Amino acid sequence: MNRKQFVILLVLVAILGAAGLVIHQRGQQSWHRAGQSIGQKLLPDFPVNDIAQITVKSGTNQLNLARRDNVWSVAERGNYPANFAQLSELLLKFADLKIAQVEEIGPSQLGRFELLPPSADANAGTLIEFKDAGGKIRNSVLLGTKHLRKPSGGSQFGGDEGWSDGRYVKADDAKTVALISDALDSVQQKPESWLNKDFFSIEKPRSIEVRFPEATNSWKLRRASETNDWQLADAKPDENLDESKVSGVTSPFSSPSFNDVLTGDAKPEVSGLTNVTLVTVETFDGFTYTAKLGQKHGDDIPLVLTVSANLVSSRVAAKDEKLEDKTKLDKEFADQQKKLVEKLASETRLTNWIYFVPGYTVDSLLKSRSQLLAEVKKDEKPAPAAK
Repeated sequence: MNRKQFVILLVLVAILGAAGLVIHQRGQQSWHRAGQSIGQKLLPDFPVNDIAQITVKSGTNQLNLARRDNVWSVAERGNYPANFAQLSELLLKFADLKIAQVEEIGPSQLGRFELLPPSADANAGTLIEFKDAGGKIRNSVLLGTKHLRKPSGGSQFGGDEGWSDGRYVKADDAKTVALISDALDSVQQKPESWLNKDFFSIEKPRSIEVRFPEATNSWKLRRASETNDWQLADAKPDENLDESKVSGVTSPFSSPSFNDVLTGDAKPEVSGLTNVTLVTVETFDGFTYTAKLGQKHGDDIPLVLTVSANLVSSRVAAKDEKLEDKTKLDKEFADQQKKLVEKLASETRLTNWIYFVPGYTVDSLLKSRSQLLAEVKKDEKPAPAAK
């Protein structure tokens, strides 16, 4: 080896050594940054109290939740009230999310974590944007694929797919992908999953009437007091109620719920409110509920509600009522009336919408007149109808 070749070799060694040192230092810095991030909050400056709009983008769909006058609503459902408890839980969760692991990857690898911007692409993520009242984005998080924990030692049932114990995310303009220890299953793009499902409830029914499009199927039940038996109104001589069949219809809408909602101006062909069945329930508290039921959509039935009330303004005291008893009873009456007024105000807000209720909520009510009657054997005379 001559002197020239020796010098070239030294230069190459120096270059390789410098390159190795740079790579090592970058690796050390990368490891150091990752170590610093683990355990820290994903959104360290998340302004919980300033968030007034939330947008969720998934695929080609978009969900918009907004707060106006301290009331959250779902834009895609005609600004129907949103579930405040659910939204509060979501905001507090994002304020406290911590990083469990950091991955430094290039743009070409984002698809592997399903962290491409929302689109029809199969590897696209779900983007959630948190905005203030002016519409300015304060924070955004792109949600990617879920992290699966493998069962130790295999599964005795043959499945080895594991379960979700976290999710890969990309916060704001971060150049790294973070793994958090929450799968964020509560982040749904479907508008109906964010609706406030508080609904009406009928208590102490006094009469129940169901009017079908086919008039001969219609019926009405009523009772004189809460302890009296139910009677069939306008019963024919050969018509007697079967108590075992009636028991399923005498507690209408005791704890109903709904799955989705449309604005009240939706067309009948969209809402399914054609050939409606009319249900009218009067209560001993003075409430009158009228529900229009449409044609079944899958497992749901469209319902439009009307609520009114004729509340008693004062209590009639007994002649021999003592003063101390009167004071106590007057207070109890006033408290009860206050609750009824609040109930009326709350349920009246429900009257401008079309609700899709589960079929089982009204199936028991949709019995025809003949289905409520006792069967009469051919060899015996029918018992006289109760008056």
